[in-house]
Amino acid sequence: MSELMIGFGGLAALLVLLSLRTPVGTAMLAVGIVGMWIVHPGGERAVASTVAGAAFHLSSDMALTILPLFILMGNLAGVSGMTRDVYSAAHAWLGHLRGGLASSTILGCAGFSALTGSSLACAVTMGRVALPEMKRYGYDDALATGTVAAGGTLGILIPPSAGFVVYAILTEESIARLFLAGVIPGVILASLFIFAIWWRVRRNPQLAPSLANAVPMRERVASLGRAGWFLGVLFLSIGGIYSGVFSAIEAAGIGAFLSFVVCLVRRSLTWPALREALNSTLHSTATTFYILIGAFVFTPFIARTGLPAAVTQAIIDTGASPMAVLVICLLALTALGMFMDGFAILVLTLPILQPLMESYGFDMVWFGVLMVLVLEMGLISPPVGINVFVVKSIAPPEVHLNTIFRGIWPFWFAMLGLIVLLLLFPQLALLMPQSMFGVAIT
Repeated sequence: MSELMIGFGGLAALLVLLSLRTPVGTAMLAVGIVGMWIVHPGGERAVASTVAGAAFHLSSDMALTILPLFILMGNLAGVSGMTRDVYSAAHAWLGHLRGGLASSTILGCAGFSALTGSSLACAVTMGRVALPEMKRYGYDDALATGTVAAGGTLGILIPPSAGFVVYAILTEESIARLFLAGVIPGVILASLFIFAIWWRVRRNPQLAPSLANAVPMRERVASLGRAGWFLGVLFLSIGGIYSGVFSAIEAAGIGAFLSFVVCLVRRSLTWPALREALNSTLHSTATTFYILIGAFVFTPFIARTGLPAAVTQAIIDTGASPMAVLVICLLALTALGMFMDGFAILVLTLPILQPLMESYGFDMVWFGVLMVLVLEMGLISPPVGINVFVVKSIAPPEVHLNTIFRGIWPFWFAMLGLIVLLLLFPQLALLMPQSMFGVAIT
């Protein structure tokens, strides 16, 4: 059997394991180890060297310290109450408008995403705050739950994004530039979500029949003051990256430290809360590192079989235009997102897609934003949309999965609209990375 056929067999075996709900890291380690043992002349010695090298490289890579630091920053932000302050401020300014509570939820999700970078944590945290409020004012269940599920997806696009970090490690791109590339698309997507809410409520006012009482101006201004801690942490971390004052890793450290200081100032950091924040950080970090170790074992095996080069050459030989190839790849990723976890898609497809995109001259930072957007769509796409199931777990018992899926479609098409905009105007993603100065490549 040729090495190319072994590569196809390994890819098929990985898909089978993932379809059986095998953990992503375990599936890639198993296929990578067996595959390296088959195709490498060194046998067991080559396997041991690859696994040990991947584990040591990742555990000693300074760039990856950004993951636990940003995760810790998000957990401490939740303990300090900064995330609730963002929602409260949005609620004070928009809550009295028709559909305003749903729009406030989107803004709250955007703010939470800028502190944690976790889609699932965003959906859970904002859902527990926003769903009871929308229920109290008579919002349609589909609109309310769909808003929370879609708003949570902003966590994978708005920096700091764990998806961008994993993409950067796998493609050897700059984490800082990827973070900045997600800022403008993230703002546009949040705006499109709010427009989708306005459009739905305008067509059917009964979706949001009751209006909250308008908050006095003095209380609105006070709500902005309470959200000042959040704005300060965000300005110093993300603003520092853009201005070149410090790198993305330093920004993560500063953000985590400032969130800790806010907890101390507000006297919200109890021992149980600190223990929970640290345990959550360790669990999320260990899970991500395990996936990356599996990827660093699986990728050399696939590369050695020649599968990426063969697929790239076969596609080039078809004579299809670069844009047509790109659109087909995005459609394929969208289909995979309906059945697979986002990290699994990244580590499974990037060894093949990266050489293909680079051969056509596409900017890999721009492609990274497109790819993360497609993974966002997968988080709310049936039948496996993870965010939908997360929202179901915190929604009232009478709300069915079909109701939540019915509520996400306007937001799904909003994501599709942003992808079209990025295909037509790549500078929406590249403007900030190209305009920054003095930023360390991490």
